[in-house]
Amino acid sequence: MTELSAYDVDIVLGGRPIVRNASVVVRPGELAGLIGPNGAGKSTLLRALCGLLPLARGSVQLNGRETKELGAQALARRIAYLPQRHVLHWRLSARQVVALGRLPHTGASAAAHQRAIDGAVEHADIKDLLDQEVDTLSGGERARVMLARALAVESDVLLADEPVAPLDPFHALQIMEMLRNRARDGMTVLIVLHDLALAMRFCDRLSLMQNGIVTACGRPTDVLSPDHLALAYRVTGVYSEAEGERYVVPWRQADRLRGQNN
Repeated sequence: MTELSAYDVDIVLGGRPIVRNASVVVRPGELAGLIGPNGAGKSTLLRALCGLLPLARGSVQLNGRETKELGAQALARRIAYLPQRHVLHWRLSARQVVALGRLPHTGASAAAHQRAIDGAVEHADIKDLLDQEVDTLSGGERARVMLARALAVESDVLLADEPVAPLDPFHALQIMEMLRNRARDGMTVLIVLHDLALAMRFCDRLSLMQNGIVTACGRPTDVLSPDHLALAYRVTGVYSEAEGERYVVPWRQADRLRGQNN
């Protein structure tokens, strides 16, 4: 099992600080969520956690070891990354795209590759899409294919940037349940989410970002408090419970913002 941790991280892009003094710990067995308004720095932090962006300051570690000490291929085997934008530069079938997730495992047997691909296809529920070219799929279908590619890595850690944003309600719930189950099985999972109802219901821990700073970490019910919603998102929420699970639905602009608009 692998713990992913980031301490005192600063990220500077184009001479402008994007993330400042951010610390996040993602433990195996927990589904962790990274939330915050647009432009908060969530995607930038996620890309830095998997080694795609340099740090201006701070450290990222796997079980206490600096990730910069690992080679690129070793890091690619340990951390799978699902980006927010699903851009492909070649005309490939869904089957071929999922198989790309096996590239870090150059020495594995054909049987190991196929076992990983079959498991990823099942988890992402894309068996009926395998023979279709990805550029013919809907946005939601393509998102599930790309998630399967990330799952096929069979990594210790999965970092997913808005994995359910393009999905219909059925598949969004299906994928959130699957990610929570993968975390329960010992995988280390961190996802960026904008759907606060799903974040409160499915995540074990949340980190809230605003203006490049992690302003709150903890249980979803604590992080998604009325005060945090008002300060970070400028909204009020309706809180309720169903089948023993708490959830929140953003409901109105915060009073002070509505007052400015009048």
